Amino acid sequence: MNDLVFVDTGAWFASLVPGDANHEAAVAWFRRNQSPLVTTDFVVDETLTLLRMRNQNHRALLLGERFFAGEVAALHFMTPEQIIAAWKIFQRYHDKNWSFTDCASNVAIDVLGCGRAISFDVHFRQFGKLSVEP
Repeated sequence: MNDLVFVDTGAWFASLVPGDANHEAAVAWFRRNQSPLVTTDFVVDETLTLLRMRNQNHRALLLGERFFAGEVAALHFMTPEQIIAAWKIFQRYHDKNWSFTDCASNVAIDVLGCGRAISFDVHFRQFGKLSVEP
């Protein structure tokens, strides 16, 4: 395992939207974090879409600019082989109610060697392979 912290959609969203129930916890976590952050193209897609769908278009555009400028996290682009591995997880763990993005995150966490994640999603705890914060 390395120092990289995987950042999930809910953490990005909560850190930006004051009305989110996890806003204060997310902001506090990001302020005190000293480790490098990583996220995937799938999480970026999900986050920007969620922001837009929740009438946060301005925040979506600002975050998108920061994502693609490499300002907030390293961006891992899923390979075709990793997407197939995510599909296999999606098929195998149908009882867990994991989204396809959750399955892709699961694969990326393994590939990148992440030992920690920031997520408010119970599914990340179900992975059973890393420390989930905050």
